[in-house]
Amino acid sequence: MYTEEDYLLLSGLQHFAFCRRQWALIHIEQQWAENYRTTAGELMHKKVHDESSFEKRGNLLIVRGLRIASCELGLSGQCDVVEFHQNKNGIDLFGYDGKWSPMPIEYKHGSPKEHNADELQLCAQAICLEEMFQTTIPDGYLYYGEKRRRSLVTFTKLLREQVKKNVQEMHELSQKGYTPNVKPTKQCKACSLENLCVPKLQKVMKVREYIEQNIRVKYEEE
Repeated sequence: MYTEEDYLLLSGLQHFAFCRRQWALIHIEQQWAENYRTTAGELMHKKVHDESSFEKRGNLLIVRGLRIASCELGLSGQCDVVEFHQNKNGIDLFGYDGKWSPMPIEYKHGSPKEHNADELQLCAQAICLEEMFQTTIPDGYLYYGEKRRRSLVTFTKLLREQVKKNVQEMHELSQKGYTPNVKPTKQCKACSLENLCVPKLQKVMKVREYIEQNIRVKYEEE
């Protein structure tokens, strides 16, 4: 169990799963840079995060910008949207009759990705909600702006274990204040921190490669 002083931003889990160095630059070194993707994503979240918005549609209650936290994970943050569906096996909600089951909905500007960083972030939100409301949440949705439709995410045992493993590593790096190096990939070009990170400079040549290259150059000169 973590204390509030140790809490990390839940939104950082998506950064961490995408690239550990990116996460450290943002959340440890406090560096940030905008590009088209980050600006468009921020505009979408501003529309979604209206904390005064409570909407009831029959057996559905929609809450936006709900603040969440977990002592177990040591994370805190906000959900874009939490839908409470009326369900006889659900939980009590102050001011509302009946029982309700929460389901997190996360909004993303782009399209579904090859990695599962978005799924991990959504699953972490579910774990926070489970701890807060003392319930179990089997699944949630990711809404992608380019596709304009939801994608169902089931919170499997494997996904939950991946969340806990990543979060534990985040806490360890945060306590050390350490920014790790990573191998440059094609994803670097899509990162808003590419100019701050300078991924090409991280590609350090191995000693054996250095020696072989110099021997080859010397042999060619002779």
